[in-house]
Order: sequence, then structure tokens, then C-alpha cells
Amino acid sequence: MNLWVLIGIAVMVGGFMLRLNPLLVVLAAAVSSGLAGGLDLLAVIAAFGKAFNDTRYVSVVWIVLPVIGLMERHGLQERARSLIAGLKGATLPRLLTGYLLLRQATSALGLTSIAGHAQTVRPLLAPMAEAAAQPKDEQEAEQVKAMSAATDNVGLFFGEDIFIAIGSILLMKGFLEQNGIVLSPFELSVWAIPTAIAAFAIHAFRLWRMGRRQR
Repeated sequence: MNLWVLIGIAVMVGGFMLRLNPLLVVLAAAVSSGLAGGLDLLAVIAAFGKAFNDTRYVSVVWIVLPVIGLMERHGLQERARSLIAGLKGATLPRLLTGYLLLRQATSALGLTSIAGHAQTVRPLLAPMAEAAAQPKDEQEAEQVKAMSAATDNVGLFFGEDIFIAIGSILLMKGFLEQNGIVLSPFELSVWAIPTAIAAFAIHAFRLWRMGRRQR
């Protein structure tokens, strides 16, 4: 029996007694136990990756948000504004309508996490919309930001129901079956297409009307 694998306990106790960073202490304890158990450093790192992938205790959003914050600190929003300002014919309705179409199309394919408020609207879409709209005051600027967020919501909400493996489709299927109506997920997703088209048309009209008011 190899008792050296218990060295991780000693490392953890010693680290906590010295009041070191708890995350670093736990990491050092795990690495020391792995090395003492005969694993090399790459095998220990692989074990960490497998445990993360299997349990998903750490949400991906906590990894994405610091990266976005760092990019914003180095001028991501300013770059987005300057990009739109340099394009001829870039208007608020055109920009947000294009994003709405992209958001609906990707959501219909099940790619609901590639865009969103934190990773797309705040750092990219809202600054680009402000540069295209050129608001006259703070109130108008807030309206542009709100419409950018609303565009993401509409695109996601009415686009994801076209994807047959989304939770809302399965929920509707179960509810209908309880009431004696048997439908396949594909049938429900097909009937979500007219709703998505109507939502696109209505919100695109709202964007056009907002741009006309600003002009």
C-alpha cells in the first residue's frame, strides 16, 4: 500500500494553517497526491480536465465573463463603435435586423449559447447600435441599448422552438400527450416556423419605426 498518496492531506492542512489561497492549496494537494501515486504531471492535468467535463461544477459563464471584461478594458467597445462608424449605410434598423436574423437562424439550429446579453449584446451589439443611431441624449442612448437587448431576446425565444431537441418543445409535447394529443417533436418544431417568421416581421417593423423616429 502506497501511503505517500496521503501527502495531499498534509499539504492541505499546512496550507490552511498558513492561510494561503484555498484554491491554490487544494490544487497543490491534488497535484502532490497524483504525483505521489505514480501519475505524471500531464496525467494529473488530464484528470482535472476529465473531472471538470464530467461534473461541470464550474459554469462556462464564469470563464467567459472575465475574458469579455478584459477585452472591454482594452477597448473592445470602442473598436465596435469605430467599425460601424466607418461603414457607409450602416443604420440602426439594418444592424439590429441583421442580428435578429442571425440570432433566429443559429437558435433554430440549437446554437443558443453562441450569443447573448453578456457575451454579445453588452460588449459588441449595443456599442455598434449606438454608433449607428448616434443618440442625441442619454435617454435615447438607453432606448438603443434596450432595443439591442430586446432584439437578442426575440431572436432567441422565437428561434429556439424550431430546434426539435430544445426543452420547450419537449415540454409542449408532454403537456399535449397528457391531454390526449400525440405529436412528434418535429411536428411541433415545424409549426414554430410561422411564429418565428411573424416575430421577425413584427420586430423588424419596430426597429424600422424606431430608426424613422430618430431620423
